[in-house]
Amino acid sequence: MASTTGATPLFAIEAVAVDTETTGLDAAKVRIIQLGAIHIANGALDAERFYEQLIAPGVPIPPPSTAIHGITENAVLEAPTLKEAWPTFIAFLDERVVVGHSIGFDLTVLAAEAERNRLAWKKPRSLCVRLLATIVAPTLANHSLDALASWLGLETRNRHQALGDAEAAGLVFLALIPKLREKGIRTLAEAERACLGLLPELNRHANAGWDMPVSEPGLDDKRGVLDRFDSYAYRHRTGDLMASPVTVVTPDTTLKQALDLMASRAISSVFVSPTGQPNRDVRDYAILTERDAMRRIAKNGAAALDEVVAAIGSRPIHTIHENAFLYRAIGRMSRLKIRHLGVHSDSDILTGVVSARDLLRLRADPAIALNDVIEESASAETLAVAWSSLPGVVNALIAEEIDARVICEIVSEEIRAMTRRAAVLAAESMISDGKGDAPCPYAVMVLGSGGRGESLLVPDQDNAIVFATGAPGGTEDRWFAELGARMTDILDAGGIPYCTGGVMARNDAWRGSVDTWKDRIDGWVRRSTLEDALNVDIFFDLTPVHGARSLALDLLAHAYDRGRGNVAFAKALARNLSAVPEPFTMLGGLKAAGGRFDLKLYALFPIVAATRTLAIRHNVRRQSTKARIEELIKLGLGSEADFTAMLHTHTLALSLMLGQQSQDIASGRKSSNLIDLNGLSRSQKNHLKQSLKSISHIPTIVRDLLFKQVSRG
Repeated sequence: MASTTGATPLFAIEAVAVDTETTGLDAAKVRIIQLGAIHIANGALDAERFYEQLIAPGVPIPPPSTAIHGITENAVLEAPTLKEAWPTFIAFLDERVVVGHSIGFDLTVLAAEAERNRLAWKKPRSLCVRLLATIVAPTLANHSLDALASWLGLETRNRHQALGDAEAAGLVFLALIPKLREKGIRTLAEAERACLGLLPELNRHANAGWDMPVSEPGLDDKRGVLDRFDSYAYRHRTGDLMASPVTVVTPDTTLKQALDLMASRAISSVFVSPTGQPNRDVRDYAILTERDAMRRIAKNGAAALDEVVAAIGSRPIHTIHENAFLYRAIGRMSRLKIRHLGVHSDSDILTGVVSARDLLRLRADPAIALNDVIEESASAETLAVAWSSLPGVVNALIAEEIDARVICEIVSEEIRAMTRRAAVLAAESMISDGKGDAPCPYAVMVLGSGGRGESLLVPDQDNAIVFATGAPGGTEDRWFAELGARMTDILDAGGIPYCTGGVMARNDAWRGSVDTWKDRIDGWVRRSTLEDALNVDIFFDLTPVHGARSLALDLLAHAYDRGRGNVAFAKALARNLSAVPEPFTMLGGLKAAGGRFDLKLYALFPIVAATRTLAIRHNVRRQSTKARIEELIKLGLGSEADFTAMLHTHTLALSLMLGQQSQDIASGRKSSNLIDLNGLSRSQKNHLKQSLKSISHIPTIVRDLLFKQVSRG
């Protein structure tokens, strides 16, 4: 069973709808006479997995109760006792989220019966469909189970029997999910948080003597992924572990010669290319593994040893970028069911190889939750499930005290993977709907923090499309407008919401041909308005994630060439930094609203914008803030102490924001760039204040360094 956390979308939670029939209405005193439950999985009731059991209560069944559920004392004469049925029932619950109508009653009954019979019981995570319906339709005259089923147009059966009522509650829950989403409630924790806000309903439960129908979210989210967590695969890159250079043979090499070479070098694969040389384009190679050789020998016997490898090797080879985290290599090998994975550079040069043998220890680690499931997702729903696993991994990485910048790179990698897969699914849907394939080569780009590799846990979309040829509004542009719309719709449904500022490929301003983009960039540089500067802030951080990457990289090179030589443009970028307000109050405290402090405004923005401005001006073609700062230091530009202070404050801000967002997501609160100052210790607050003071003169630094000459020895 997949692990359910507060970040899990409601449609994807592993749940069980439950109902009890009892001897009366006093939850603390009644006895259970029937249990019913049915599993909910993949957004539907699982008709094959249900539980229904009559229970001998050991006390008389009052006639008024029988009048409701129809269960007589004769009906339970041969039924098991609760103690006898309990183990099977608890096993059926399987630690799933329990769903029911007025579920507080059932939870109270189960807890009281467990105590009475000295049975093991732990209150499960739960949702009450009555409360959820109250959120969706607060003015509905009646929120009874029958009324809700009628309102939602659902057919129910066997009402007032435990299984029938459990099925009805499960159907109501599933029907409420899209209505909850319209209210901005998508995840389990958000639903729990919303239910906790219904004080009149909760008071009704309390006055009836019932248990709370929903618990405070986030209390259990650190379990599971933290158990036996090995962060190695999240701290190291494929290039750290790969064997390099690869061993290459020519196509006329015999299988025996290839096996002898593998044995002498203690390797389990060789690559095949016409030149027999390493470090060439990945398309030049086939791969021959020990398993390929054994299968060939099993088929053809000893004669196979004299066959040339050209007839045996496999192509095209599967590869992964050398800067990809190891967890992605593990996931890709698992998905493709292969034991060797080529490693390529930015320019698609085969630089190395990793094998299952290299990753054996990591492959066995149950915490490798972020595998290649995104790459094989067939819908927005499966993308949403994959995305929802990310906060749990981030929690574990925070607990392991992994550098916040590394965690942000992991989040960014998943955003890029989500965008890439959304683009593929969008293009496939275009073809299936009769709109044809792409009219020309194109590239999908992730911009902003996702492009820099500095994304936090609550990103919105920042993406764009560049295509080879075509005029605005023309045939090509119309096709890519549709692609952009579908791609961004998929991303929104998958958990990465639309950009509030409109920076998305569905919008004209963030889509265009190479010529259109170049004209747009030239206009930004030439006009140098505040709006243009904001566009530059996003664009210069781009990373291509799908399609003809060279189109995007050439465009970025054009932007640098135009931007670095324009004095007015440089000054406009610098002026943008002067708009950052003072973070301190008159008494020296941190400016907060409702106890929360905007770290993006007061820390991330000035640091990121300053380093980007200086990078453009001094032709430092790096993407991340850290890489830009390190390169500026190497150039001898300004004070190393000033840049080091920026880097330190940048890391601190990312760390605090990640921690806050992780807590907010787990607890179902709306997450943002604001941190709760009340959650910081005095020393943490002092550290933050000192860090903010150390970057207070960023605008002055940038103005001083914009036109400083540097030597590039």
